[in-house]
Amino acid sequence: GTGLGGNCTGCVICSEENGCSTCQQRLFLFIRREGIRQYGKCVHDCPPGYFGVRGQEVNRCKKCGATCESCFSQDFCIQCKRRFYLYKGKCLPTCPPGTAAQQSTRECQEECELSPWGSWSPCTHNGKTCGSAWGLETRVREAGRAGREEAATCQVLSESRKCPIRRPCPG
Repeated sequence: GTGLGGNCTGCVICSEENGCSTCQQRLFLFIRREGIRQYGKCVHDCPPGYFGVRGQEVNRCKKCGATCESCFSQDFCIQCKRRFYLYKGKCLPTCPPGTAAQQSTRECQEECELSPWGSWSPCTHNGKTCGSAWGLETRVREAGRAGREEAATCQVLSESRKCPIRRPCPG
């Protein structure tokens, strides 16, 4: 046939009116609605805005949630529609407390949780703890839960200060 009915690729049962109703194994049945008509076609991957569900009888493409642009499953979104932010697979109108919206990706990123400062290192000058009047000591703290990208946006993770040595080296 011609027109819409012409696309029966990968199809087991195909009709002029409704296109495909049964696909070959491994393919997904994607049903497009056009006005009052429904039209089925067999696809390897479901189109954006849909996700594949493998079933006993048939594998079909189901629509992502209303606020979701593309998804892995009904409840795990990977990209949200405009005006929504992605947080742990969900699309939210605003990012939850403790997270910040990344404008470019529209994702809510965990803000840094910083551990308390560690203790100061020994006071050294050029790697030695003697032979100078002054040296530097350093302390660090960890960024909890933050990945490497987020850690870059964290506040200061190490600090140094001047300290007196005033000890001649032995010998």
